[in-house]
Amino acid sequence: MQQHLPSGTIPPRPSRPSRSGTFTGRSRTLTGLVTAAAATAGLLLTGLAPGAQAADNPYERGPAPTNTSIEASRGSYAVSQTSVSSLVVSGFGGGTIYYPTSTADGTFGAVVISPGFTAYESSIAWLGPRLASQGFVVFTIDTNTTLDQPDSRGRQLLAALDYLTQRSSVRTRVDATRLGVMGHSMGGGGSLEAAKSRPSLKAAIPLTGWNTDKTWPELRTPTLVVGADGDTVAPVATHSEPFYESLPGSMDKAYLELRGASHFTPNTSNTTIAKYSISWLKRFIDNDSRYEQFLCPLPRPSLTIAEYRGNCPHTA
Repeated sequence: MQQHLPSGTIPPRPSRPSRSGTFTGRSRTLTGLVTAAAATAGLLLTGLAPGAQAADNPYERGPAPTNTSIEASRGSYAVSQTSVSSLVVSGFGGGTIYYPTSTADGTFGAVVISPGFTAYESSIAWLGPRLASQGFVVFTIDTNTTLDQPDSRGRQLLAALDYLTQRSSVRTRVDATRLGVMGHSMGGGGSLEAAKSRPSLKAAIPLTGWNTDKTWPELRTPTLVVGADGDTVAPVATHSEPFYESLPGSMDKAYLELRGASHFTPNTSNTTIAKYSISWLKRFIDNDSRYEQFLCPLPRPSLTIAEYRGNCPHTA
């Protein structure tokens, strides 16, 4: 974060100009003192900024973001992956863990992602390396059966988080206090169920979510609801919009409606979904205010955004 020196110093009264319009004598002396002080302040700021920034937020990972960096298909981290068999876990159907290869930056926040009704992990696999390369441990999972309902998928998301932080081969890379959930369709409904059951989660992102429960006043987890204007399976009018509107006004929340999109848009690589998911996860799992610029002021409608609602500035 940019640092500022304390204010409150009363500036000297300007010298009276000579008839030629230039400042003379005392004015040159004052100008020299002010210039020297400014140079010294600049040196002090330069020397203090990195340490002060690290002290402000030890969870920042990766370089300062730009539109280009968060829209890119890969971020700054090289990514490794490991498969998790359903035979060695309980409570969910196994999956794939994607994680930054380097351990130089310490631990990372983590997110578990569930597929939708009748779908497998492969339907949301594109999000794994894309999010992990931005500085997260990402677990894309299969569910116990492809027919599991949102409440079951919510429990499975939490079971996968517990496995990731307690038993997985990458558990030492994960900060168990900084976790989030995502999901598509019934998996999106499941992400709301998981956030309801575990308020300590830092972020939730339902993607074209489906759930018979339309109201979520109990949630306290910062939530980005993503809908699609052409969704005929979980129309926004009866799913994503009521989900968003029922969330407490006191919590950090946003509603992104994709333009020219369908219920199944989250099943293939999508720059708009990735950009705002990365920004949301960074802002609330990592508490990284460098990403606030992409969320506030609220994004305006565009070729890919039909509508965006939210409360700004964010507080968490």
